Order: sequence, then structure tokens, then C-alpha cells
Amino acid sequence: QVQLIESGGGLVQAGGSLGLSCAASGRTLSGYTIGWFRQAPGKDREFVAAIRRGGGSTAYADSAEGRFTISRDNAKNTVYLQMDSLKPEDTADYYCAAGWTVATGTESRPSRYEYWGQGTPVTVSS
Repeated sequence: QVQLIESGGGLVQAGGSLGLSCAASGRTLSGYTIGWFRQAPGKDREFVAAIRRGGGSTAYADSAEGRFTISRDNAKNTVYLQMDSLKPEDTADYYCAAGWTVATGTESRPSRYEYWGQGTPVTVSS
């Protein structure tokens, strides 16, 4: 079992930055692909970014490319999502997820992840 706890959400003005953290307990995260997803009210959960197990290569949604950066600190068993140049449309609850068998190219599919955190809210004001 892997327990994931997100933190770092909050209220920020458009153009600002926030850094989210996903801390894990139970097992080491280095063996998992970690994804960040978000869900706005009335919308489906959507993929934001992922960092793959092993070599740690990354994948981003088009909406996040160039503005968001995902990284991991294996020593702290934590994955981060640095979000810059935030826009009001980035407003959502942000979730991290851990997947043991996430094949390359399938990182954007929520069904590929076994463990999910409880989410942290991000609000970007205009």
C-alpha cells in the first residue's frame, strides 16, 4: 500500500506560481510512475504531468508544457509540481497518483494508477 498526501495548494493571482508536493508513505516512490491530475468543478479529471519510474523521464499535458515542472526527490520520497505563469483556467483540485505498471504513452490515463491522494485545491484569480 502507498499513501499519498498532497500539499501546497492555495490562492494565487494570475501569473503567479505555486509549488505542490506529493509525499508518500508505505513504499518508496522511486519504483512508481507518479502522475499529477486535476479536476475542476463539473469537469472530468484531466492529466497534468507525470514522471516515470526508473530513469525519471517526464510527460506533460499541452496545457502544462512550458509552465509546469514535475520532479522527484527519492531521498524524501516526494514528488513535486512547480507551477508557474498560472492562469485562471488552472483552477482545480490537484491530485497525485502512483502507478506500478504505467506503460510509456499511457501516463495520461487515470485508470493506470493504483493509488491516489486526497487532493489539494488551487485557485487562480484573474
